[in-house]
Amino acid sequence: MDKGCLDYLLTEEERHAFETQGYFIVKDVLDSDQCENLIKAADRVDAEFRKQNRSNPHKPISTTDFIGHDDQFVELLDWYKTFPKVWDLMGWNIQLYHAHLTVTPPLPSDAPRERKRLGWHQDSPVLNSEMGTNPFPMISLKVGFFLTDTQETDRGNFYVVPGSHLLTEAPPAGDGPNPQGATPVCIPAGSAAIFDRRIRHAASPNYWTETRRVLFYGYSYRWLRARDDMSYADKYRNTCSRIQAQLLFPPEIWGPGSGDELPLRKWMEENIAEEAAVVV
Repeated sequence: MDKGCLDYLLTEEERHAFETQGYFIVKDVLDSDQCENLIKAADRVDAEFRKQNRSNPHKPISTTDFIGHDDQFVELLDWYKTFPKVWDLMGWNIQLYHAHLTVTPPLPSDAPRERKRLGWHQDSPVLNSEMGTNPFPMISLKVGFFLTDTQETDRGNFYVVPGSHLLTEAPPAGDGPNPQGATPVCIPAGSAAIFDRRIRHAASPNYWTETRRVLFYGYSYRWLRARDDMSYADKYRNTCSRIQAQLLFPPEIWGPGSGDELPLRKWMEENIAEEAAVVV
């Protein structure tokens, strides 16, 4: 990992937004050529999934464990414009525990624009009831790389309820209205949303003319069991960087580990002033 990534550490404004609102936006993390190439890779993965599962061409699809389908996806794992913000929030004892590629095709032009309740949820909600703390612990966060434009609503926007990561009551069930404060995240292609797993969020219908594509990378502490099959292990074990290896391959027996097992910890100790380092 190049020291140039230190230019993209978490800002005080971003930290404040994450702590109070549960998310923040980082613009221009990918250029147009990267977006175009990643869209091609994402569409190949999506097309294969739809073919195997005979999916409706207008149905939104989330494909998990997609990292190994293209080398470009691995590059984003520790992307220099976003990853420093992740370890600035979580520290060095982290892994990739979950990833999903979400493709939301446009609905037919004659589809009715229903304003029904969205599918609101929190990531890993069982953790909340089992740990029972107040507030619930963060434990994980996600980085969503938006490959297509969602600067206007009705483009399959990602919705959030700002500040809901600090709520402890269960989200209301049923088909009622969307929760108070429901907010569409409107950001340009090439930007990223970094959000707390506890924030209440939802996908929405795409009434635009272009398919909406987002790559979600979920980072957790290393003692949390991975959600995905991690099917790419053999493919990248001997070719990825040491820090990528820490993120991709959890330890057989958990423990704080050494510098060799935790290269991110060693890198941070060597490259960041002691007073600025985050220690878990």
